[in-house]
Amino acid sequence: MRPLRPILCLISALAIAACGASPASREREVQSASSTTPVKRGPSADDWARFGWDAGRSSATADETGITAANVGTMRRQQVTLDGTVDASPIYLHGVRVNGATHDVFFVTTTYGKTLAIDANDGSILWRFTPSGYESWAGSRRITNATPIADPNREFIYAASPDGRVEKIAIADGHAVWSTAITTLPEREKIASPLNYFRGKVIAVTGGYIGDAPPYQGHVAVLDAASGRLLHVWNSLCSDRRQLIDPSSCRESGNAIWGRAGAVIDSTTGDIFVATGNGRWDGRTNWGDAAIALDSSATNMIDNYTPTNTDELSARDADLGSTSPVLLGGGYVAQGGKDGSIRLLQFGRTRGATPRRGGEVQVVSTPSGTDLFTAPAVLHSRSTTWMFAADDGGTAAWTLSGGRLKQMWRNGSGGTSPVVAGGLLYVYDPGGGLRVYRAETGQQVAVLESGGGHWNSPIVVDGRIALPEGNANQHRTSGILNIWRLP
Repeated sequence: MRPLRPILCLISALAIAACGASPASREREVQSASSTTPVKRGPSADDWARFGWDAGRSSATADETGITAANVGTMRRQQVTLDGTVDASPIYLHGVRVNGATHDVFFVTTTYGKTLAIDANDGSILWRFTPSGYESWAGSRRITNATPIADPNREFIYAASPDGRVEKIAIADGHAVWSTAITTLPEREKIASPLNYFRGKVIAVTGGYIGDAPPYQGHVAVLDAASGRLLHVWNSLCSDRRQLIDPSSCRESGNAIWGRAGAVIDSTTGDIFVATGNGRWDGRTNWGDAAIALDSSATNMIDNYTPTNTDELSARDADLGSTSPVLLGGGYVAQGGKDGSIRLLQFGRTRGATPRRGGEVQVVSTPSGTDLFTAPAVLHSRSTTWMFAADDGGTAAWTLSGGRLKQMWRNGSGGTSPVVAGGLLYVYDPGGGLRVYRAETGQQVAVLESGGGHWNSPIVVDGRIALPEGNANQHRTSGILNIWRLP
């Protein structure tokens, strides 16, 4: 029995009115990736099926988790040893069939592309998928930081590997259904960001490796979830070429799409929002250091933005694309960057590819005025829209009202991509420890012990918290998943 459910549903209903359909209602509209017949969905409150909770990467849910400010400090930790580092986020499905039995399952992808199914109750490894070619790159610089995503039919997940491929994997036993390359040069182009899914399509993006060694570029790839067929490609360089290209065949290099949230999707229209890193911008076929909105097929640009000092940002390696666009609702988009700024923008569907330089509604500082490498969280609570962000030196919260961001609180504790669940804000310190705050006041209520990491971030669902630790740049083939449960 869940006595808080009516109150939480009322809060959710108010959020829906402000920003579109809820994750649950959206998923009911999606067809099975393997059939045209609608399939039964599990309750959304008991799943965390992708990075950022929903297609818009809000990283926030008002659903009851069973975890409160009063009991979070009593949670008991289990450390699960993995045969790989997970420098990303886990996902979770409640009550799915694996190996002939029903399990609550965490799924993770390691930096070298192994995808593991882990029993959420006892930490046992139910199956592991190892991509072909694993031995050729394990221990090397070739990695992925991508988080997998579950199909709404709860029968398959989709994962990435360092060979530039996306795989569809059966939840029942871990076998691969299909494998599709989204780059012709995986030695230079990396799948760093989490995968996304919308109405039968898997959306993935590419970037480059540390050192920005050309040739490479960021592009958006849209795949048919049922067959794995590559449907559409949008290239951030040579964007007039609408297919997968050899990076060396384009005169320009760079423009990685590598923000922690990857491709962010408007749940009403299916529009795809991405931000690009350093590289040439000419407002025609080269779109470096820009926030871009594409239609749901990634065929047509529907809006765009670049700062007036684009060339200067590129020259000093101050990527606008160090973080993905943040959808705040009402056409407002927040775009962070490595210059210590968060720009509040208004996006629509009428500008198309007509280039826009400048025109920010507002510019505010990141929590500590340093680079923003994380994915902010957005909570629609009653009539208020909240945005939470963390950088290396701080965590802060803003509200959006009257087209302006107002800072409500901040502190000097940094972290990775925050998540909000059941009124609590969870922020992982890559130096070690998971801090838990009351979301609307910033009052710290607990610090859960954990080891250090890099871009790892937690999920909170179904009375559990899961957080990987470890740094992909250490090139290890082992790692830890922390699972906290209520006593």
